[in-house]
Amino acid sequence: MVEKIEINNLDLRYEKFRLKSKEVERALLASIIENDIQESLKGVDLGDGSKILLDGFKRYRCAKKLKIGMVPYRSFGSDEPLGIIKLIRTSIARPLTILEQAKMIDELQKVHAMTHGDIADLLQKSKAWVSLRAGLLGEMSKYVAKRVFNGDFPVYSYMYTLRKFIRINTISKKEIDEFVELVAGKRLSIRDIELLANGFFKGSDNIRQQIKEGHITWGLEQLKKSSTRETQCSNTEQRMLRNLESVQRYMQKITYSARDDSLGNNTFQVQASLLLQGIIDIMDNFTVAVRGLYDRCKQA
Repeated sequence: MVEKIEINNLDLRYEKFRLKSKEVERALLASIIENDIQESLKGVDLGDGSKILLDGFKRYRCAKKLKIGMVPYRSFGSDEPLGIIKLIRTSIARPLTILEQAKMIDELQKVHAMTHGDIADLLQKSKAWVSLRAGLLGEMSKYVAKRVFNGDFPVYSYMYTLRKFIRINTISKKEIDEFVELVAGKRLSIRDIELLANGFFKGSDNIRQQIKEGHITWGLEQLKKSSTRETQCSNTEQRMLRNLESVQRYMQKITYSARDDSLGNNTFQVQASLLLQGIIDIMDNFTVAVRGLYDRCKQA
């Protein structure tokens, strides 16, 4: 059941467990100004009348900026660990990132003394699923975790670019921290971060030194030239790589924006339905084509 509660009654101890995004928050703020808070905040109830917020921190921060005193709230009950379990289970359909899941699982283990088996049973997941997430935070330094969860460094870049260097014994956490400090908060694309990481950890001493001195633009230009020479991609292949990067970026944006309850204008819905039908019509063929290309490429 949804109820209206005073925003000052919310306990924010789990705010640091959730990723921030300035761009998403700006869009959400505009939506709330026009349409109010459409989706309830969620948490667990404490005996003293306060409530531990688990989901809805972006909405909370927007409400505070707008001086909204009462917010819609839905309770997960009064059991804190079970509330966390419910949040993770809900997130399987409406995803938390894997790192947010990892933070929650770490809390269940360290604070609530739950085992991998306990968590796996309640989530109806395998122990391997839980173990993978439980191990992620141990790989991260406190500094990297702070920059990632503050939205300064992309989760995707950490998971699929930095982690492969973290596992190399000759590369220290101090070097990982140094790289993140150099590139975080500069609004670089995922592809640019990947190029810079390869240059920093595997490139020449000159490239590494230039990046250390903050010459990011120069370093990127050199790395892009080198990448083009080394891969010897044709114009068609380079164009395909750019298209794939664009598809990935816009799929992520649409996945989030499609959940916005404020998308209710009749004119929008008429136009969107036509576009969406066109997308749905080609989705199967698109998936087959992408999987086919992936199967060919992964053999390289």
